[in-house]
Amino acid sequence: MTYTDQLLRDVLNRAKRVAVVGVSMNPVRASYFVARYLGLRGYDVVPVNPRHAGEVLFGKPVLGALSEIEGGIDMVDIFRRSEAVPEIVDEALEAFPDLQTVWMQIGVEHPGAAEKAEARGVTVIQNRCPKIEYQRLFGELRMGGFATGVISSKL
Repeated sequence: MTYTDQLLRDVLNRAKRVAVVGVSMNPVRASYFVARYLGLRGYDVVPVNPRHAGEVLFGKPVLGALSEIEGGIDMVDIFRRSEAVPEIVDEALEAFPDLQTVWMQIGVEHPGAAEKAEARGVTVIQNRCPKIEYQRLFGELRMGGFATGVISSKL
């Protein structure tokens, strides 16, 4: 799957509210620091993880399902195994008629679910990370290619 820089830039510019499905409470997990990073860049991040429902992350309650979100979502960012994607996409399409984007993280792909979302006019990005793409497209990459926002005291 290849995506033009313009498409990725458009997706990142138009999204305002992002549901991060599978977000972790553990600050060393990718789902945690990607969600944190997106929040620091001005996105309204809605954390979703049934194992942590009711807990608070980044000052917001963690929800157990997409269907619990009040109001619309522009983008659903999926941090789950590929086999979980169809159920998540079905729930997102049902809950958010104006959904713009389904974004599947690095290593996450599901052609059937992608085709279903695209048939509804939803942009689908697979096997990419919005944090990495944001950094690359908007000039925030650091030496080594990553800027995680984590500062090590062991240099």
